[in-house]
Amino acid sequence: MTPNPIRAIMIHAADTAAAMSWYACAFPSAERKRIVWHGGEFECLELDGVQIEIHPADEKVSAGAAGSVVYWATDDFDATLAHLQSLGATLYRGPGVIENDERMCQVRDPWGNCLGLRG
Repeated sequence: MTPNPIRAIMIHAADTAAAMSWYACAFPSAERKRIVWHGGEFECLELDGVQIEIHPADEKVSAGAAGSVVYWATDDFDATLAHLQSLGATLYRGPGVIENDERMCQVRDPWGNCLGLRG
């Protein structure tokens, strides 16, 4: 089994170029990558072995809060939350305290998608 079984996170947005730029700012240590495959190619961000893939919202999958939320670990909860809010993310749930005195919350990106923070 691989150390991290999560390979990719797909995020839907109406403006994929703007979303790619926003997520590059949100996760400044992520590396931009161009993936080439038999059906074409696309650009994504890679952070600690996880691809952040931005795809156009459409009639099958729209942007916005609709179910699953990925929680990102942070060593400095307040600084990470403030950073995302400075980029236009809005607080959606929390913050609250969970097990082991960790803090958690959810924010929404400019397209309405939820990102979770834990730390």
